[in-house]
Amino acid sequence: MTSRIDRTFARLRERREAALIAYVMAGDPTLAETEQLVLELEGAGADIIELGVPFSDPIADGPVIQQAAERALRSGTSLRKILPMVKQLRTKTQIPLVLMAYYNSIHAFGPERFCREAVAAGIDGLIVPDMPPDEAGPLQGPAAASGLQLIFLLAPTSTAERRAYVARQSKGFVYYVSLTGITGAKLSNVADVGKNVEKIRKVARTPVAVGFGVATPDDAAKVSAIADGVIVGSAIVKRIAAHQQQAGMVGQVAGFVRSLKAAMAPQHPSAG
Repeated sequence: MTSRIDRTFARLRERREAALIAYVMAGDPTLAETEQLVLELEGAGADIIELGVPFSDPIADGPVIQQAAERALRSGTSLRKILPMVKQLRTKTQIPLVLMAYYNSIHAFGPERFCREAVAAGIDGLIVPDMPPDEAGPLQGPAAASGLQLIFLLAPTSTAERRAYVARQSKGFVYYVSLTGITGAKLSNVADVGKNVEKIRKVARTPVAVGFGVATPDDAAKVSAIADGVIVGSAIVKRIAAHQQQAGMVGQVAGFVRSLKAAMAPQHPSAG
């Protein structure tokens, strides 16, 4: 049976659209608001939602997402509390949900139990930024057995050999990090990103989504023209932080996501 992630990319491919993958930190500012955000962002055009699992030492993340993790930890969020929230969400939506978690949290949970319970709750995919595929042995067996898709990352510095290896191991989609560094940095040269996406496509069995540095509708439009998916994280999390004390926070964030998706609409050449 195909996964929700595979079905989403297949449906969008038929429409010649790229997927908008929206990242939020689970529990920022509370798990109840995360649940609300997921539903609203789906309504605003997000095709896949990435849920960050807060961790005290998030090495791949810039200050915006680090601060979101701190807020989520302060509100008492943990992996054990995120899964029941996902289960609750699954009574209301079938949007693909991907967890982004550092391996420490999964190790503490127990990899086999984690994979089993994540899928039972309704999680479709998993990104572990501090675990490359050649070190993912403890997770690959349990993930395959439970039907959880492990998504791996590639960087601009990846060699041709590395690209081929990681792209073949990745399920659901390949996460191409558009720049070297941390989340929240500015989008690098889009032409270079396009060349690298093409190189990955030649060896990948799955779609290629681009993340890191996509901050505006214009960025999203440019990346959607060259990739199968556009991942937006820090720009969304920044808006959650800016409006979190306000009653209209969810609406403000949904409005931004709507503007991203609108910018990603395929440009059909005019007739004549």
